[in-house]
Amino acid sequence: MQKDIEITLAPEETDNITAIKKNLSEALKIDLSRIGGYRILKRSIDARSRKVIYRLQVRTFIDEPLLTESFVVNYKNVSNAKHVVIVGAGPAGLFAALQCIENGLKPIVLERGKDVKQRRRDLAAINKEGIVNTESNYCYGEGGAGTYSDGKLYTRSNKRGDINKVLQAFVQHGAAEDILVDARPHIGTNKLPHIITAIRETILNAGGEVRFDQKVTDVLIDFGKIKGVEINGEEKLLSDAVILATGHSARDIYELLHKKNILVEAKPFALGVRIEHPQSIIDAAQYHCDIRSEFLPPAYYSLVEQVGARGVFSFCMCPGGIIAPCATYADEIVVNGWSPSKRNNPYANSGTVVQITLDDVKGEDPLRMMHFQSEIEKTAFRLGGGDLVAPAQRMVDFVEGRISVDLPKNSYLPGTRSVMLKETLPDFVASSLKNALPLFGKKMKGYYTNEAILVGVESRSSSPVRIPRDKETFQHPQVAGLYPCAEGAGYAGGIVSAAIDGVNCANAVLKFS
Repeated sequence: MQKDIEITLAPEETDNITAIKKNLSEALKIDLSRIGGYRILKRSIDARSRKVIYRLQVRTFIDEPLLTESFVVNYKNVSNAKHVVIVGAGPAGLFAALQCIENGLKPIVLERGKDVKQRRRDLAAINKEGIVNTESNYCYGEGGAGTYSDGKLYTRSNKRGDINKVLQAFVQHGAAEDILVDARPHIGTNKLPHIITAIRETILNAGGEVRFDQKVTDVLIDFGKIKGVEINGEEKLLSDAVILATGHSARDIYELLHKKNILVEAKPFALGVRIEHPQSIIDAAQYHCDIRSEFLPPAYYSLVEQVGARGVFSFCMCPGGIIAPCATYADEIVVNGWSPSKRNNPYANSGTVVQITLDDVKGEDPLRMMHFQSEIEKTAFRLGGGDLVAPAQRMVDFVEGRISVDLPKNSYLPGTRSVMLKETLPDFVASSLKNALPLFGKKMKGYYTNEAILVGVESRSSSPVRIPRDKETFQHPQVAGLYPCAEGAGYAGGIVSAAIDGVNCANAVLKFS
């Protein structure tokens, strides 16, 4: 007999088999000897009271041995099958490729950037020298933006597809099994590149293709049907199915589609700053302690406040993390955050952003939100003074309207410059942040402090453009065979949701091509 039950444990007991079995036997009111084994289904931290505990959802095997589960997919060889062009090797593109193989289709993945190994050199140049390679950076390259910006797998997209299938695929390619049970699964920037490489090898071994330095410069259309793509302004690759999974920063793709009179739409997004605290402040606030227990991970937070008609919220919170320069052009500042798997850096950072609506940026141009986003990033670059130095201000100084005499030590490697951040942000964004931050401080003790630094700008939380598609066929309403996919098309918001959308698009290709 199997029975699912929730138990609570002290942090030091979560890896103790004897303690878990003892708790199970007491909760089920059965003798310990009757427990043949157990499987943890979900694990989360509950820090609502002063005594921090873990909550475990556990499947208990009573009077029978533990049944092992295997989720390994044996991918068929598709070398000679009909091919599907996939533009972009982020999570959407890679998982679309895996699903194509399951469906008996041959994926040809085109990536404008480099493979994960070669990409590291360009990221080093960004961090150490302030040099941006416009085709290989934190946003462009194998694995997409998530590969070198954290690897968080938390998602609310449970109605869009099979989250567990995506997580199992990550485990099959080298991720720790903990991601299957943790409430906020996280791989870590130091580990994700190896997993992405393993996924590429699976695609290649099954007869698919993954090509790097392959920038799509045109989409080939004939009588309302996709015929293929042009690569690097030269080569033409023909196909009657193209999955467009280019990510939220491929502005040239939006401009290309608009120029060809292929429908794109302006889309709301969010804009703000990345806020960094010493991790010890966040730990003390969330765990109600002076020093975090060695059995607890660096603490996480999620904050939201309504300021007038606008929502202000934390986004992509990175415990024990680093603020990264994520510009895709040489004259802009864009910041994001990431954490290694151990989350053992001394700082905690989070995007803190304000909703931008279509009414905030007047006009009929479907690319107006993108242009607005770009101008903010260029202003941040000018205020930083060049070399990807970011404009920054202490938190209380920002709220009280005074320039910071100095800035705290922080994790942003290209460096920070003290400025009045209100000069970087639109007035309504700056005022919303100023009103929200003290309110966040009332919700979380120690949050509102001048030990925290605000670094501008956090502007790529989501795409400012939507590429429309039919709800049933996933195809563009004007172009049969063109499948707008994931974050770059405005239909996803993270690694797992993008991967699910890639799977859905691959299934749509099988069904409707």
